[in-house]
Amino acid sequence: MRYAKRGRLRFTSHRDISRAVERAVRRAGIPVAYSAGFSPHPKISYAGAAPTGVASEAEYLEIGVTTPCDPEQVRQDLDGSLPPGLDVLDVVAAGSGGLADRLEVSDWEVRLPGADRELAEVAAEKFLAAGTVEVERLTKKGPRRFDAREAVLGLTVSEGTDRPDRTAAQVLGGPCVILRMVVRHMTPAVRPDDVLTGLRLVADFAPPVPPEVTRLAQGPLDASTGALADPLDLDRDTTRGGEAGPASEHVAG
Repeated sequence: MRYAKRGRLRFTSHRDISRAVERAVRRAGIPVAYSAGFSPHPKISYAGAAPTGVASEAEYLEIGVTTPCDPEQVRQDLDGSLPPGLDVLDVVAAGSGGLADRLEVSDWEVRLPGADRELAEVAAEKFLAAGTVEVERLTKKGPRRFDAREAVLGLTVSEGTDRPDRTAAQVLGGPCVILRMVVRHMTPAVRPDDVLTGLRLVADFAPPVPPEVTRLAQGPLDASTGALADPLDLDRDTTRGGEAGPASEHVAG
């Protein structure tokens, strides 16, 4: 299933989201399967979870059930049992193949209120022109250096207006530079903040306030079109509605 993490819920940790989903599954009466052993756990697995503080329209999880269920009924029941901001958007019965293996690329939107568009464009050009852009991130095992450039398949700059519901509304209603990043999933994972670090290193570009990051889509990359495909399309029953299409068509839920 695909679910969204919106608004203030983007600050919720993955562990808290897992607890919320488990409680919602019980409240919704979904016949979830449990693992064997002395401490059984519900068979719920998460694929490609976004970092804490990042909103997303394309988070994915799998639930093992003991009896066949109607996907749309599961979507309605589970969505009604979750808190606002955790919204279940799409549910299909799983077929063959692992869901996690299909999540090859993410499409990110990074909103930078108060940033200068021309400087952002120059920084994006320098970043894309660079062969490698090494950044450093603190991990559980200490500082780690890696190339942030290799994973970035696309980086564009546009301009809009800051959202009126922005939580950190330091520049409410002012100009807002919008970066769109298409980033391949690699090890170590390259996150939007790593790309922003790379922009600072190659062009001394840094946003004046903390960015607002949203994952718009994730899925397999269509080699012929360069677009992201919907990872659930391989399982979708087109006889019951829901034609296959690019991942971008499913972003709004």
